[in-house]
Amino acid sequence: MSGSGVEKLLMKGNEAMAEAALRAGCRAYFGYPITPQNELIAYMAKFMVARGGVFIQAESEIAAVNMVYGAASTGARAMTSSSSPGISLKQEGISYAAGADMPIVVANVVRAGPGLGGIAPSQGDYFQSTRGGGQGDYYCIVLAPKSVQEAADLTYLAFDLADKWRVPVIIQADGMIGQMMEGVVLPPERTLESLPKKDWAVGGMAENHRQPRHISSIDLIPENLEKKVFARFERYERIKAEEVRFESVSCGYDEIAALGATGKDASSCSAEEAELVMVAYGTSARVCLGARKLAEKAGIKLGLFRPITLWPFPYKELGRVAQNGKPLLVVEMSMGQMLEDVKLSVLGATDVHFLGRVGGVIPTEEEVFEKVKQILGGR
Repeated sequence: MSGSGVEKLLMKGNEAMAEAALRAGCRAYFGYPITPQNELIAYMAKFMVARGGVFIQAESEIAAVNMVYGAASTGARAMTSSSSPGISLKQEGISYAAGADMPIVVANVVRAGPGLGGIAPSQGDYFQSTRGGGQGDYYCIVLAPKSVQEAADLTYLAFDLADKWRVPVIIQADGMIGQMMEGVVLPPERTLESLPKKDWAVGGMAENHRQPRHISSIDLIPENLEKKVFARFERYERIKAEEVRFESVSCGYDEIAALGATGKDASSCSAEEAELVMVAYGTSARVCLGARKLAEKAGIKLGLFRPITLWPFPYKELGRVAQNGKPLLVVEMSMGQMLEDVKLSVLGATDVHFLGRVGGVIPTEEEVFEKVKQILGGR
């Protein structure tokens, strides 16, 4: 128990995501084992049926994601999870779900690639998740936690966002977040009666004496399909307007927008005082916060801008940060994928530098701080 009387549990990130999904009303989980997300599927295997739900370890990742599509079409809150090469196999099903406006939730505990790569943490799936990994024109909402607490909170949120907008939602947690253990306060249990009613779902014809409903991504009349895609992109514009989430530390904001809630900025120093702003998400953001403490000891004031929604990306908000002209340092566990979105946000307003580690190597606080000193002229 914490000092406030709120129960705090020590859990792995994978377990926290699984329990948060159950508490959010997920009653259909379909998956296939792969490192480093196996604790998530194991947790679901242990507890899903006892909570009145359905658990199936499918014969493949492809089978699992299509089972999620089928369960979601009945109105159930449905989920799958995997790690990078497994998510690649699920992309066709995610594209089908996007084309049929299916509110599914997918957890990706990212490992190093390309191909089978390695089982150590990475952020190399950024393009795959934020650009729509399958064929056609579509997006998924993508949420990136930096802690076990956020892994739980964002998973819980993912189901509400999926239902609100009828889009697939991806929880993009790198392997470090999935495997690490931290204290977490779990969200409240949702009753099935409290969940949104879905008048588009299939089933229930006998009880309601209505005509059957048909849910599919296919439409062989070009003009009709175009109209559906245009309407979907109008919805995406509303998502961009309402669902951007980020954390700002010493970036000139009076407030932060994190997990949908608004709170005070995490530091007292202003954008004018911050000599450089780091841009990072997930584990890389944690490393940057450590580098910030090293910089403070050396008399250097740094800011951190952390996207929480990788899509929709906080272009406008980061663009405002860039207007003060202070250099940006993008830190990623990839060869520079989010870097492209940062440059699109900045549009030449300031210099953008990059530090990337790949293959499962995690950048250290010390090397980030050394890069900062190099950018600031060897201080």
